[in-house]
Amino acid sequence: VQLQASGGGLVQAGGSLRLSCEVSGRTRYATAWFRQAPGKEREFVAAIKWSGGSTFYSDSIKGRFTISRDNAQNTVYLQMNSLKPEDTAVYYCATTQLPRTNYGLKSGSQYGYWGQGTQVTVSS
Repeated sequence: VQLQASGGGLVQAGGSLRLSCEVSGRTRYATAWFRQAPGKEREFVAAIKWSGGSTFYSDSIKGRFTISRDNAQNTVYLQMNSLKPEDTAVYYCATTQLPRTNYGLKSGSQYGYWGQGTQVTVSS
């Protein structure tokens, strides 16, 4: 399984970006986005199950970010609206092939495959 993340960049506060994560491999249970800001621990952002499309969000981004998937394109998207300077971070996508609990989907330790990360910078 390989993951290729893209779509990061520099945007002003209040703006929008859409991140993409192309996931190779036919077996996948869920894909998530995590982020890590300088000097901070990695944090969960959002996750989606490939079958059924159930979604899960961190409280810090709920209502501003939307995760979706395109099964035909093997791609997961993260639409980020109303961006804030505190959203500045390297964003990573990750995939698990194994079933996880809904609670477990918010933990990075539950994901076996990670993309290379894409930088998102929000200026004030």
